[in-house]
Amino acid sequence: MSQQRSSSLSRRAVVGAAVSGAVLAATAGPARAAVRRPAPRPSVGPARAPVPPAVPVPPLNVSALRAALSDLEHPEVTATQLRVSGSAGRWYGTAGVADRATGRAVEARDTFRIGSITKVFVATVVLQLVAEGRLRLEAPVQRHLPGLLPSGFPPISVLQLLNHTSGLPDEKGAPDLSTPEAIARHRYDRWTPRQIVATVAHGSVKFTPGSAQEYRGINYVLLALLVERLTGRPYGEVIGRRLLRPLGLRHTSVPGDDPHLHGPHVHGYMRMTDGSLLDITDYDQTEAWGEGEMISTTGDLDRFLTALFSGELLPPRELERMFTLPPDDVRMVDGTPARFGAGLQTVTMNGVTFWGKTGERYGYASAMVATRDQQRRAVFSFNPTHRDASQLQVTLRIAEALTKP
Repeated sequence: MSQQRSSSLSRRAVVGAAVSGAVLAATAGPARAAVRRPAPRPSVGPARAPVPPAVPVPPLNVSALRAALSDLEHPEVTATQLRVSGSAGRWYGTAGVADRATGRAVEARDTFRIGSITKVFVATVVLQLVAEGRLRLEAPVQRHLPGLLPSGFPPISVLQLLNHTSGLPDEKGAPDLSTPEAIARHRYDRWTPRQIVATVAHGSVKFTPGSAQEYRGINYVLLALLVERLTGRPYGEVIGRRLLRPLGLRHTSVPGDDPHLHGPHVHGYMRMTDGSLLDITDYDQTEAWGEGEMISTTGDLDRFLTALFSGELLPPRELERMFTLPPDDVRMVDGTPARFGAGLQTVTMNGVTFWGKTGERYGYASAMVATRDQQRRAVFSFNPTHRDASQLQVTLRIAEALTKP
């Protein structure tokens, strides 16, 4: 792969797919899919989902955590931060600078772009609508969004969008972003959701929906459009009303067409072909509409993850969908086991199984994960200067430190 990404590849979450694939290759075998019926309307409250028996996690290895954060050269990153919480211990650490121009250190209040972690917020709202009886997981998305996808496409269910088994074609018509200079030129491009969907509205599906799994951001663009169709409100407003305000996530936002980060934030940087470092913080996120545009902090994401896993946001039946992988005969397109449920992905490191989500945008990479029993939760963010497979080294280093005895 080139330093950034090739125009011959899908423009939606290319690096996210590569990182997810490598990190999650050792996944154990959690619950598999079963048909569910809608449950009563959820509300923010203490409802609990059944949790598998606890497997003890090792005590926090603070020296390993510090070492994982402090290496800013392999690969080059300008800042890192990690928040560990849960019943097995808490820790917070940072390295690097939030702003190279001033030399300001990273602080816990700093916001950053969370990329595809956005998908967990969207999935939560979709499953709330399912629980309220306003949507069926088995319903074809074409029924709710008529005319958006070609009539020759087979029915694609809401669940198949949620768990990345839709089989939608690769995107066509996106600009060539194969060099850092091209990325910089297109950083203020403005996209509409329908323009994004039009990039896959061609040809035929890649595989029969439900028969394989391929991580695709376009699935969540369609889901966000579905939320808007069912609620009559912008999906970001719906997330705010249902999730952000009830949980007090004051530093989390859906930026829409605002390319800036406001208030204290971590800057993102991109290494150019001539070796210079460009501040890429300002970036129009409409190209990631519905699937990767949100902004947050480690504290807000920890609060959200806690509420989600504790059953405050979804009834048990719908929450279990997030932890349910497709049937055993459904595999990733590269032949590895499926690893995405309805909104969450899973990884096992040193015998400890986490559920959560990674996220990437230019100049930013992040993850939020937890064991199901919340013995260990972790939210981390780092700022790679190259958006390519090298950033996987940081993710693996932190994941290893989280489970190192």
